[in-house]
Amino acid sequence: MDRLINRPENVSLSLLSYVCFTFAGYFIIGLSLAVLPIFINKSLGFSLVVAGLVISLQYVSTFFLRAYSGKIIDGKGPKPAILYSMLGFSLTGIFLIVAYYFKFSPYLSLIFLIVTRLLTGCAEGLVGASPINWAIMAAGEEHTAKIISYNGVASYGALAIGASLGITIEQDFSLYGIGILSIFMGIAGFLYARTKENKTNTNTQEPQSFWKVLGKVAPFGICLALGGLGFASISTFITLYYNYFHWNNGALCLSIFGGLFVAGRLIFSNVIKNYGGIRVAIACLLVETIGLLIIAFGTNAETALVGAGVTGLGFSLIFPALGVVAIKSVPASNQGSALAGYGLFIDLSLGVAGPLIGGVADVYGMRYIFPFSAGMVFIGLGLAYLLKRKSYLEQMR
Repeated sequence: MDRLINRPENVSLSLLSYVCFTFAGYFIIGLSLAVLPIFINKSLGFSLVVAGLVISLQYVSTFFLRAYSGKIIDGKGPKPAILYSMLGFSLTGIFLIVAYYFKFSPYLSLIFLIVTRLLTGCAEGLVGASPINWAIMAAGEEHTAKIISYNGVASYGALAIGASLGITIEQDFSLYGIGILSIFMGIAGFLYARTKENKTNTNTQEPQSFWKVLGKVAPFGICLALGGLGFASISTFITLYYNYFHWNNGALCLSIFGGLFVAGRLIFSNVIKNYGGIRVAIACLLVETIGLLIIAFGTNAETALVGAGVTGLGFSLIFPALGVVAIKSVPASNQGSALAGYGLFIDLSLGVAGPLIGGVADVYGMRYIFPFSAGMVFIGLGLAYLLKRKSYLEQMR
């Protein structure tokens, strides 16, 4: 398949053979995403802040693995990083089963859940930018926007599907079922990755340090992080939000969010090329803010579904829109580090979101989490506008 990837008619199919690793990883993450906050809060008896903090530990370890992942990709290629990540995801399933087995001892169970989340974060950090870089090396830089878009469909679509399926599996088979499926998905991804040819960076230019690259992509990453808080508020707290108002079928909200997210990526796949990354990001952040406000001021489950869909549509192109601009700000020899550094900010966003939004819920009440999230995304909108103004002024000089 790698030999056919440069033929236009085969590009999309070839890209799928790489982003499928993203789908596998984020599907495993999604399986327990909506289940664990309720398990920690209701079954183990810990507060919402603790529940949010445990969930967010994943993104702390992801944060620290991003730099290592970028170094592996730039030096040895993306294949080793993906192989390690798939093994890591399998281990998360094992520790999830152990955590559920010790549920009679809340603190011991919580310790195993912490290990599970840290391992999940390590696996996510390794898989995060690896499929994108693998696909770019195979297909060429001219397909960067499409690759990032496809990868986003795989990641957030997998999160939504996994979260909805995880709730169903937990009802019928408890966390045991989720753990077993996680183990098998990780093993399957590992075996498939072994069959594919590795790619390495052929650029001879001296690479810059990761921290210098991080500084260059930081403005775009901060904007992404603020936009990511809207996604985090839905993915982590929507089931508790529905439970608070005694509404039914909170999992459907996650499905609607994921469905509109995927639709946005597919329907508007060419707008970044036509209008530029910054302009698209501004429009998307505005739509995401409106979606969160619909949830915040809605009075029933149906309105929340509409808000989740609008939020998913708005969030759909933020990552690729800003990512394309971020990649162009560094030399080609630092492509892996640039994507890893850029991805750090969504990890930071999701890592902070759990305890931050959980704290808002504990102090002010559950109904305030979505107005708060909308405010944060709106700040991101303002930052994106400033980046656009800065770019415009630089072009005028």
